[in-house]
Formats: sequence, structure tokens, C-alpha cells
Amino acid sequence: MIKEQVQQLINNLIQIEQVSTTLYLAMAAYLDRKNYTGMANWLRVQSEEERTHLLTLIDYLTGKDGVVKLGQVPAQKDDFGTPLQTFERALEHEQYVTNAYRQAHDYIKNVDPQTVVIVQDFLREQIDEEAQTLNIVERLKIADENSSALLLLDQELGQRQPATAAAGG
Repeated sequence: MIKEQVQQLINNLIQIEQVSTTLYLAMAAYLDRKNYTGMANWLRVQSEEERTHLLTLIDYLTGKDGVVKLGQVPAQKDDFGTPLQTFERALEHEQYVTNAYRQAHDYIKNVDPQTVVIVQDFLREQIDEEAQTLNIVERLKIADENSSALLLLDQELGQRQPATAAAGG
């Protein structure tokens, strides 16, 4: 059976992933409503990825005979501002998630060497998630108010497809 402190920590990460999937879905719905359908697609795929993370953590905890505690998910906003403001919020959230996994890793590495592996996998993935989101933010800054550039970026982001298999979480 998994140690109580580790179980609480994993449940905290589960809660964060629950919020993440809901946040990105809310952002996707908002941008879709604003006719940025490509950006909405990118965020919807991101929401699905966060849900996969959520399920991976749940499966891990139940596989260790742990108790999953799903908390309430706060209501999300229905207006995220400009596409740039929306993705800046997404970047802030990814940085928050990275910090949560880093703190979890720092604690778990001395307590549960088996659980540290799954947390490391998520921490590794956060490198890519932050980089992708930062890239979009930087490109939106370059596009500024240029509607042609925004539509081109929107079209490009609309090509994102869900991952066929989750690599490590």
C-alpha cells in the first residue's frame, strides 16, 4: 500500500490535472466562439492530454491500493480576452503545473523511489508543454494585431492532432 503522504500528494496532482483539463476546455470553447477554431482545436487537444494525465495518475494510485479523492473543480471563466491573453494564461498555468510536479518530485524522491518514476515522467513532459505554449505566446506577440498573421497561426494550430499513445503519462 502507498504511504499516506504520497497518496495525498498524488491526489493533489490529480486535482491539478482535473483543473487543467477543464481550464483548457473552457479556453477552447471561448476561442471557438470567437472563431479562432484552430487555436480552439489546439486547446481542446491539450485538454484531452491533461485528461490522459489525470487518468494515468488515477490508475497509478488505484494500482497501489490507494484511495482516489476527486475534489470539486472550480468554475472556469467564459472570457479569456485576446488570443494572446488566453495563451499567456495557459503558459502561467503550465508553469504552475511544472512547479507542483517539481515540489512533488523533491518530496517523493526521498520517500518513494517507485512513485518518483511516474512523477519524473510528468516533469519531463512539462518541459515540452511549457516550450510549446511559450512558442505560441511569442508567435502571438509577433502577430500582434495583424489579422492575417493571426489567421495563419490559427490555421497552423488547427492542425494539431491528439497523441496516439501517451508517452509516460
